[in-house]
Amino acid sequence: MKKLFGIVLTAALAFGAVGCGGTTTTTDETGDTTTNTSAESVTIKVGANPTPQAEILKAAQPALAEQGITLEIVEFNDYVQPNLALNTGDLDANYFQHQPYLDQFNADNGLDLVPIGTVHYEPMGIFAGNSTDLAALPDGAKVGVPNDPTNEARALLLLEENGLLTLKEGAGVAATKLDIVENPKNLEIVEMEAAQLALSLGSLDIAVINGNYALSGGLDIANALAMEEAGSLAADTYANVVAVRSGDESRPELQTLIEVLQSQEIADFITETFNGAVAPANTAAAE
Repeated sequence: MKKLFGIVLTAALAFGAVGCGGTTTTTDETGDTTTNTSAESVTIKVGANPTPQAEILKAAQPALAEQGITLEIVEFNDYVQPNLALNTGDLDANYFQHQPYLDQFNADNGLDLVPIGTVHYEPMGIFAGNSTDLAALPDGAKVGVPNDPTNEARALLLLEENGLLTLKEGAGVAATKLDIVENPKNLEIVEMEAAQLALSLGSLDIAVINGNYALSGGLDIANALAMEEAGSLAADTYANVVAVRSGDESRPELQTLIEVLQSQEIADFITETFNGAVAPANTAAAE
């Protein structure tokens, strides 16, 4: 009976400790007690595009779990809903965008979302549709570009770098097709949702596609006709950030999230998994 009482008492104390969240007390048959204290676990919800951001987050889950953080990944297939969901509190953070896009989205929608760190860089590439040679593009060729302002400007700058058009001086990261001052091949710039570009190559001569959508569309970055170079201004400007609501920057669990995402372990995962289509932000900046 004494032994049975000891077992019941041990179970009761352990149950009570779990209810308090963080301290576990056990009592053995001799009456000796042992107390173990651990940090209370917490769950964070992070919104991300499926590729590569959600894949990178999945790679980070074990390291976060070791520190008492459960990472719940919420996948989105566009560039709008992750920021709206973060703003309303449905997410604790998101990871899908670069700084210029975040700045523009805040300005356009009256939001106050802020970055807490960069993680990776995705070179934007020019991919073949009905034409496979940039030098031999036909007159009036249809060129697909993203229709959101920052990514359209980025696409136009890449087209300019490859001698296909000339933009108004100083247009920079705010460029639109209205800033084209020289267009010797009379290219038709077709603006469309970034996620649709890879799916629309059959109706375009070429398209300028973000790295994540190239990957999700089954395109091989090695087959791009041209791409942004690592170590370029674009690599610094368009590195993907983790964003949070203003005021949440110092939340310990979010600081741990960015520390893990910027770790060497995750950098190695990115390098080994994506074959150059995605590069760790620190690597892109250093090369």
